Amino acid sequence: MLTENQSRRKIIHIDMDCFYAAVEMRDNPELRHVPIAVGGNGPRSVLCTCNYKAREFGIRAAMPNARAKALCPELIIVDGRMSVYQQVSQEIRAIFLRYTDLIEPLSLDEAYLDVTDSPLFYGSATLIAEQIRHDIFNELNLTASAGIAPNKFIAKIASDENKPNGQCVVSPDKVSAFVAQLALKKIPGIGPKTSEKLKAYGFESCADVRASSVAKLQTIVGKFATALYQRSFGIDDRALETQRVRKSLAIETTMAEDIDTIEQCQTILMSLFTKLKLRLEKHHDREISKQTVKIKFADFQQTTVDIQSSDCHEAVFITLLEKAMTRANNRKVRLIGLSLGFAEQQSDTQQSQLVLF
Repeated sequence: MLTENQSRRKIIHIDMDCFYAAVEMRDNPELRHVPIAVGGNGPRSVLCTCNYKAREFGIRAAMPNARAKALCPELIIVDGRMSVYQQVSQEIRAIFLRYTDLIEPLSLDEAYLDVTDSPLFYGSATLIAEQIRHDIFNELNLTASAGIAPNKFIAKIASDENKPNGQCVVSPDKVSAFVAQLALKKIPGIGPKTSEKLKAYGFESCADVRASSVAKLQTIVGKFATALYQRSFGIDDRALETQRVRKSLAIETTMAEDIDTIEQCQTILMSLFTKLKLRLEKHHDREISKQTVKIKFADFQQTTVDIQSSDCHEAVFITLLEKAMTRANNRKVRLIGLSLGFAEQQSDTQQSQLVLF
């Protein structure tokens, strides 16, 4: 049951339709009616995204190129143009700002908008979403889908209901019915493994969760139990995060051919470390809290090893790599990644309190 305050909130989730691929089709009309994907063209590359024509063949994001080509030999894979996508994303953001300044970007192609107190269109979030989508299409020749609901959770689910180029409204009085039969795998935070684990215990829909308890769910999903139980009733109190702070910095590479010796891995690591240090220069004001090494093996299984650290040390990364490689079990290495975690930044209020004391 939503509280009165939750019921009056009006949240829109805008999600661009196959964004990278859509930009490529817009800029190259020859690609509009053929299956295309965006990603590297190397033998070990994976796809970033694909258009809906390609999805008819079972192609999806993060699929290896070779697998995609096997499913659809006529698939055209184009190189990504990140600078172009970033520019278009800024143009989309400018459109959002015409309607509200309460915006939480999730990525280049999706965002939450809070229009609770907007006087536009007589305060109708439905009409505001329609106008935003209209502006995006008329000005940028791209399509977007939208979900309109009393909170972020429902809005995000709803935006996927009528894709592409559609929208779905879930009013406060419809939340309970909308969520009841929702498959748990659609809830953000529930991946394939967690979904299968829940299914093994008889939980497949939000209705199943409602009939249980937080205590029972804790034995299955741990700390996520409370949030899962609340989501099953459509409850989500999260406010929009309009100012996001980077929490980490990462770099990784997929090898053209699998490698299997620690010496080969160290050579790759040292090259990555140099690039990571260069990127770190742009965040010189941030305090480092953790170093992490990620390895993906030839069977696509991956492992990570991390340690609390206040600096970016190559020797620490090498030690973490050696520990990670003890888990190889004779498997070759496909990918190596390095990342740094940043300590939480204190707000101006917290800093003032520290000064006071």
